[in-house]
Amino acid sequence: MTPVVQPIRKGEAVTERKAEKRRWVREVKTVSTYPPEGLFTKHAETIARTMASKKVSPKGIGSGIRMVQFFMNRAGKNLPSARKAELEKAKRILQARVQRDRNRRGRDR
Repeated sequence: MTPVVQPIRKGEAVTERKAEKRRWVREVKTVSTYPPEGLFTKHAETIARTMASKKVSPKGIGSGIRMVQFFMNRAGKNLPSARKAELEKAKRILQARVQRDRNRRGRDR
């Protein structure tokens, strides 16, 4: 719930509410799995390999993709463009692996 704020100047309360909406990800707490500390500072291949493991993503690769995206959302504007590009590359590697696994299952039937 948003606290009721008496605006001092016109538009002040609106700005405060807008900031809260944009930063929803700050309030999210998770009790599922935690990737190893410092993982998201490594190369895309390393990130993808670790996120695809059952130890980090017991519910599958899709869970790993969501964790990478969640990290990117949490970092927001503070994420350097080079790091963002590396994380996007890791997501593409994971997505390709999911697609490859789906194609294999289709052929096996």
